[in-house]
Amino acid sequence: MSSRVISAKSAEHYKWGGPQKSDCDGWHLIKSPGLSIIEELMPPSTSEIRHCHTHSRQFFFVLEGELTLEVEQHDVVLCPGEGIEVVPGERHQAFNRGTTAVRMLVISQPPSHGDRVEA
Repeated sequence: MSSRVISAKSAEHYKWGGPQKSDCDGWHLIKSPGLSIIEELMPPSTSEIRHCHTHSRQFFFVLEGELTLEVEQHDVVLCPGEGIEVVPGERHQAFNRGTTAVRMLVISQPPSHGDRVEA
């Protein structure tokens, strides 16, 4: 059986973003050549670098907290249970401007690692 239960406790972990460039956490729930699903945790006052992807289509879905996603210079505020799609070529940047951590899923098809262009 190739299927297995996965969680942040058992997934590959990495650090990213924020003032120290390692203030946020990510867990690769699915990391395959055709699909990436990452659970991310952004503490308050953290962000990523504005960028776009040449090929990757992404979907950001908030599980906890309030995420501000700037897409093409327009802020979108997402609350738990809300998500937004970012298509290839759209410049975007995630911010946690709230007072509590943001926990979200970032789904990319194809995977976005290696397909990032700073904007």
